Amino acid sequence: MAKKYVYYFGDSKADGNTKMKDLLGGKGAGLANMVNLKIPVPAGFTITTEACNSYFESKKKYPSQMWDQVLANLKKVEKSMGMKLGDPVNPLLLSVRSGSKFSMPGMMDTVLNLGLNDKTLKAIIKKTDNERFAYDTYRRLISMFGSTVMGIDRSAFESTLEKMKKKKRVSEDTQLSADDLKELSGQFKKIYKKETGKNFPNDPLQQLRLAINAVFDSWFGERAKTYRNLNAIPHDLGTACNVQAMVFGNMGDNSGTGVGFTRDPSTGRKKFFAEYLINAQGEDVVAGIRTPLHINELKKSIPSAYRDLDRTYKKLEKHYKDMLDLEFTVQDGKLYMLQTRIGKRTAAASLKIAIQMVKEDRHHADRSRSVRAAHAPDDRSESIR
Repeated sequence: MAKKYVYYFGDSKADGNTKMKDLLGGKGAGLANMVNLKIPVPAGFTITTEACNSYFESKKKYPSQMWDQVLANLKKVEKSMGMKLGDPVNPLLLSVRSGSKFSMPGMMDTVLNLGLNDKTLKAIIKKTDNERFAYDTYRRLISMFGSTVMGIDRSAFESTLEKMKKKKRVSEDTQLSADDLKELSGQFKKIYKKETGKNFPNDPLQQLRLAINAVFDSWFGERAKTYRNLNAIPHDLGTACNVQAMVFGNMGDNSGTGVGFTRDPSTGRKKFFAEYLINAQGEDVVAGIRTPLHINELKKSIPSAYRDLDRTYKKLEKHYKDMLDLEFTVQDGKLYMLQTRIGKRTAAASLKIAIQMVKEDRHHADRSRSVRAAHAPDDRSESIR
């Protein structure tokens, strides 16, 4: 049998589980676990750390069977989502994210919105009847792919965006119109061609292959190596690569994205500690492009999504028996979870959370015993019978 390099997750069932961090990385193991817990997660697959290590051992060539397994699992994602990569009518878009065994925030690469080209762009405009969303997503792909995959200096795209905002006399990119973003996409394509000598790739499978390469390559990027040296993380672990169906926080005011902790990471206080951005993608939160809002804004604007998030984070914390770090997206009012992992916290918070959880566990055990006792048969009545 061929070695398994790709693990599917979706449709309430995952090939992997939470104990497989060595192979699937922390992100991949967390996604698999959430799927197995029946939590809403967009379908996808994880390419293993073994595939990454083999890629480097073979002078940046994929191990035998890996790409075939990628294509086979891509078909499963397409079936689950009811869309197809590159389809001119109902196109699937993908995210490609790194994920090592140990958390290395911001050190390795991510590419969002893969699968967009001139044909699929038209299909998305027709399908969503939202030209602004389509061009916003396209300009994001060109800039992220250009900088992350092709090594173009990100400031080339950022300064062009700033010029457009200045020209239109707006302070936020959300205030740019569909026509503005269409013009910006054209400018970004010109930057891409000028810097690489090539046109932006129209083939979605080529986009996917190049993005997987970029994620693997980022394991030995200077930022990642320095971070591992500073945090005593071995260099031979490799990174997994998570390929997942896109959900969109930038579809309008009924969508958004956020990050949070199930408890306050500074003090350990038992209160959901999270931030949220309306009409945004995850990169906006991480990059600090816009000022995030308190999670209560989600409660006000999309109460049903907030209720789902409240239920979900409590379910996850109860399962892991620890304080967690979460990422989520709301697309058109529906909540999707994108990551869960044990959250980093201060020493003081760590102690407080540990004490709280022991007390909560005892309280839960006492309640369970009380419920069982209330429903147990009375010994005296049994003897009379």
